[in-house]
Amino acid sequence: MSFVHPDREQIDLSAVLHALSDPQRRLIVSELAQSDVPRPCGSFAPTISKSTRTHHFRVLREAGLVEQWKEGTSKMSRLRRDDIDARFPGLLDSVLGTVVAGAG
Repeated sequence: MSFVHPDREQIDLSAVLHALSDPQRRLIVSELAQSDVPRPCGSFAPTISKSTRTHHFRVLREAGLVEQWKEGTSKMSRLRRDDIDARFPGLLDSVLGTVVAGAG
C-alpha cells in the first residue's frame, strides 16, 4: 500500500486549516508534535472507532500535516513539522498552543 502525500510546495493553507478545525485531529497533531518517534495510528484516540480514526488520518495526510507508511502490519505516522513550518511559519505553534492550553 502506497500513500500519497503532497509535496511541500503543494501544501495548501485552507486544507491545513480545515484539517486542524477538528478537535480530534488537533489532538492527534499535538500528540505527534510531542513525540520524537513515529507512532502507529492505532495508538491514538482509543475511544473512537478504527474507521473514524482512519478518516482523521486521511484528512491530515492529504492536507500535508502527516506522513504515513506501512511498517509490518502497522500504519506509522509522523508530523511533517519541517514542511509545515517552512510553508506557514508559526502556524503549528499557535494551533498547538491552544491544544495545550485546553481549548483543543
